[in-house]
Amino acid sequence: MAINWFPGHMHKARKEIKQVMPQMGLIIEVVDARIPFSSENPLVPSLRGDTPLIKVLNKRDLADPAITEQWLAWIEKERGVRAITLTHNQRQEALGILKLAEEMTPTHNREKSALRVMILGIPNVGKSTLINTLAGRPAAKTGNEPAVTRAQQAIKLPDNVLLYDTPGFLWPKLSPEQCGYRLAVTGAIRSAVLDFEDVAMFEADYLVQAYPELVMARYGLGQKPRDGLALMDAIAEKRRFLGRGGVPDLHKVSEVLLNEFRAGTLGQISLETPDMVEQELAEARIKEEQEAKEKAIKAEQRKRKKR
Repeated sequence: MAINWFPGHMHKARKEIKQVMPQMGLIIEVVDARIPFSSENPLVPSLRGDTPLIKVLNKRDLADPAITEQWLAWIEKERGVRAITLTHNQRQEALGILKLAEEMTPTHNREKSALRVMILGIPNVGKSTLINTLAGRPAAKTGNEPAVTRAQQAIKLPDNVLLYDTPGFLWPKLSPEQCGYRLAVTGAIRSAVLDFEDVAMFEADYLVQAYPELVMARYGLGQKPRDGLALMDAIAEKRRFLGRGGVPDLHKVSEVLLNEFRAGTLGQISLETPDMVEQELAEARIKEEQEAKEKAIKAEQRKRKKR
């Protein structure tokens, strides 16, 4: 299943970013530490130019620490980018962002003018919570549904920083296709547009490959399941999620798998690594090139028929 999210609004988002970004002295992008690539905004790299960027890997406590370290090193290879990790309700740690912002904008005189900072982040990565933490007051609405921020707002922060929380910048990379699934697993996409069982199967397949010991311990399994479906069947048997004739209720199993992952009950798990993403990007480029060739061949065939 190809997961589509917010179709048709990319042009408007790109236009708004183009208009606002040149006025900014710094960009803060909040991503999910479990999926730093899949949860980043695809417009930022192409539109930020030389504007310094702080990438905040939030929900650090839910991610695999070893893989998070890999991501920090990978992200900071890009010029003008610094990466940090955060976890929930750590105000002093969050305020370190303001100190880092000062280090990254040494030529800006805050006595003369405020440092304008744009903050970006897709739903459910903790952007609004971070804004409120930095402001020390409920300055932004919080929620895990899309489009919580309805209008552009400027929020005053300590040290003469003006933080712009702008709507419309909510679209993730849905290519490679796996990115859409990872976003769905973490809860960044509304449940109403998802096939729960399909998304949970994606999660189960990954867990069996990458974290077999965690799922075996959590669900009391004596041996590693051969694949995602075998894991879901085993959970159904252990939890007695069975319908008529002992048929596994995969919908109930799907809810358990997704909810326990999102709550961190399964343990500290990351759904992607830099090596994995680089391989997927390479495969996606090959696929796009092949599709472009096939499209060109068909166009040429149509031309010949018209002659």
